[in-house]
Amino acid sequence: MVIPKRVFDALKLRAGDYVEVSAEGGRLQMRPKRLVDIGEASLSASEAVQVRRGEAEIKAGRSQSWRTVKDELGR
Repeated sequence: MVIPKRVFDALKLRAGDYVEVSAEGGRLQMRPKRLVDIGEASLSASEAVQVRRGEAEIKAGRSQSWRTVKDELGR
């Protein structure tokens, strides 16, 4: 896909970057996406709290498999 230079610059893209493209109301919307190596990943304080809560839920046995919940989500 060729992205016009002014859009490319406005999104602060670099050659090879990933973008998410969605269609809504007859218009395209583009959002830059970044891939992060696991070694470079860092969480914000609130994200770290969410991860710790999730890990505690799993340890306590209060989790369900994707197969179990996907139908409830309509997927």
